[in-house]
Order: sequence, then structure tokens, then C-alpha cells
Amino acid sequence: MKTKSELSYQANELRRRFGEDLSSPIDVFSVMQSQERLTLIFYPFSTRISGMCVRMCAGDQLIAINSTGTLGRQRFTAAHELYHLFVQGEITAVICGNDIGNNSDDEERNADAFASFFLAPNDALRSFIKNHLLKGTSRPLSLEDVVRIEQYFKMSRQATLYRLVGDDFISLEFANTIKMNIIPSARRFGFSDELYIPSPIERQHYTTGSYIDLAERLGNSDLISNGKYEEILLDAFREDIVYNLETQEIYD
Repeated sequence: MKTKSELSYQANELRRRFGEDLSSPIDVFSVMQSQERLTLIFYPFSTRISGMCVRMCAGDQLIAINSTGTLGRQRFTAAHELYHLFVQGEITAVICGNDIGNNSDDEERNADAFASFFLAPNDALRSFIKNHLLKGTSRPLSLEDVVRIEQYFKMSRQATLYRLVGDDFISLEFANTIKMNIIPSARRFGFSDELYIPSPIERQHYTTGSYIDLAERLGNSDLISNGKYEEILLDAFREDIVYNLETQEIYD
């Protein structure tokens, strides 16, 4: 198991590698979609699986996220899988469970801690707590503070409590009292449900990234037929491209 300082450093370095700063919330899915040779798949796995990643021998990479998880959990899983592909080293495929911080495998625990630091860098988290929540006071963090932290960094309640307990911002006893009624608590403080619900049904099977780009290149070449091109896209759950499904489009 790596130290927290090492994992925090590695998370910061990967942010820098992706051209991201260390003080702002990160759009992890946009970052992933901008990486060459990386395919991102959303798929409704069983509740025991949060996601998986695969590295092909030719250098292509794939990350699959359980789309039945909440948006906050999906973002944490995405950052977790980035650890396996970009930090861990030589792996071919990893399937990841759904319980944060309690896996018996050292690299899974490393990936959980890395994901937390990647989404909420140490200095950014401490600055947010000090300057935006506590504002010079020495009071303990409240439920409202926890909600505002998870909303700012776009993390699930489980991921947020894992980090706050691990860094001694709150006690385990207090964390255990706020594991339930998550959506009502966010609503009471003026936030929407978006962070706490799964992907909509129409996006629970969806592929973006390198696979789609390669399909388009093949489709525009003489190497495959149009039928094969459409088959490749349908295998990736992209009926919207094949059938040119209409969505409401606004130029603003």
C-alpha cells in the first residue's frame, strides 16, 4: 500500500499531464474523452462491480463504468480506473468492486485513495473547507458542509465520507449518521438530485472516445462496407449515430 502523500503526488501529476490545474473541480469524463486511444463505455454491470479497465497490447485502452451507479460514484470510478491505466504500471485487465476503501487488494486501495486525490486535490479541499465553509471558525464540519463539499467536487456521499474520515476532518461516528437520506439532505440545502442518481436509461449503454473515432475513420475509407460500419457502431450502443436520431438542438 502506497502512502497518502505518494498517491496525492501521483494524482496531481496526472492532472498536470492532462493539462488540468490543482485547485478546481475536474470534469473527469471530458478529460478521458480527450485522450487518444482511450475508449469510455457506460454499461449497467451488476451492483458488485463499479467498473473495469483493459489495456490492449497495441496500446489502446478501455474504461467501462457501471452506469447504474450515481453520477458521483461514476466519476469516482473513472478516476479509480485512471490509476490502474496511467499509474499502476503493467496491467492487462482489472475488474473493480463497489466498496470504497475496504478491498483486501493493495492496488485497489491505492486506486481508491488516488481517485479521491484526483477529484479533490489536498490543497483544494483544505482551501475550500477553510475559506468557504469554516471561514475562520474552529467548529466541526456539519452535514451541510459535507453536502457542499461533495457538490463542489462532484463526489458521491460514500466517496466524500471516505475522504473526510481518512483525513480526520470528521469522525467515523458522525459519518455513519449521514450515510442515509442523501438526496433529501442535498435538497434541503438547495442542490439538485443530479449527483445522486444513475444515468438515464437511454445512456446506460453508451460508448465514446477512441472506438467511435476509429469507426468513423473506417466508415469514411474503402476498407469496410457501410453495413459493417453500422454494425461496429451498433455494437458500441450508438444507434443515435447509425439512425441519426434527433435530439433537440439549440444554437445559443
